[in-house]
Amino acid sequence: MNKYKSFLAPQLQQYVIYRYNLGYSMKASLSHLKTFDRYLMQKQAVQVLLQPSFFMRMQADLKIEARSVNRIVASVRVFFNYLVRNGLYKQNPLKDIPYLPENDILPYIFSPEQVNQLLSAVSNQIRKAAQRLYLKDLSGYMAIVLLARCGLRISEPLRLRLNHYRFDEKTIYIEKTKFKKDRLIPLPQSVAIELENYLAARHCLLAGVDNKYLLANFTGIGLNDNRVRTVFHRAVSDIGLKQPRQVIGNVNISSPTPHSLRHSFAVNTLNNVKERGRSAQNALPVLAAYMGHSEYKHTIKYLKFIDAQQRLGLVNFIGTHPDQQ
Repeated sequence: MNKYKSFLAPQLQQYVIYRYNLGYSMKASLSHLKTFDRYLMQKQAVQVLLQPSFFMRMQADLKIEARSVNRIVASVRVFFNYLVRNGLYKQNPLKDIPYLPENDILPYIFSPEQVNQLLSAVSNQIRKAAQRLYLKDLSGYMAIVLLARCGLRISEPLRLRLNHYRFDEKTIYIEKTKFKKDRLIPLPQSVAIELENYLAARHCLLAGVDNKYLLANFTGIGLNDNRVRTVFHRAVSDIGLKQPRQVIGNVNISSPTPHSLRHSFAVNTLNNVKERGRSAQNALPVLAAYMGHSEYKHTIKYLKFIDAQQRLGLVNFIGTHPDQQ
């Protein structure tokens, strides 16, 4: 069934299939295109109305954060590039549409002590009464260990296959991640020990079960990210770190999320380098490669926050903004 209802529904559907066939992940783009399709329906738009002014009006009409509006505009711009290439439009009406100014984002940073507390709280959630539950919970714990100790994105440990861990080298092979890059990363010794203990338990519990995922359960498939998020947020609440996301002035202050562990890994790694009397700046290329960043600028941003305490001070300072008085 066609998910789109506007006059561009056939083209939107063809475009999505085209992108899927090229191997692109369309999870975010699908949401953006559906928003665009609904807006076309609301405005009863037809082809002759789709001038640059229409899209500038759309930017103003979408009552969501500028960052989200910009993502929608970016996805729709790529869609219209596709229409131009296929001769349906002579030029892209979004070509010169500027992005809206975005708020700065202040990510949540866990201190090393808080990371340890979090992992302990996750470990305490492991249910030992039934083998099925034990493996599921142990796999969830191991996923969060890899997020916290190796700075992985949440999708990366969930996609790992058994053969992606190399026992002799103590490395994991991460295949075709966010920027379509593969990388081989060495595990810290403590993580390798935990992973091999997990694999020993997995081998016993899944004897005779064909499951190719590293982090497995009894259903024959891997974990899903909703399970990991549930475990994470319960642990955050258990250790008293639950807090809402805030918008103060032009700053978005993030609440703790699984991706916060990736930010924390980067910041705490750079802080550790600095404490040993070395240059955090010089460590950036290695950290960028380890984390799979496509561009150096994504790693440089972590120099802004050297530790969790500094972030807390900045949050307290921002809290004195007139809007909060």
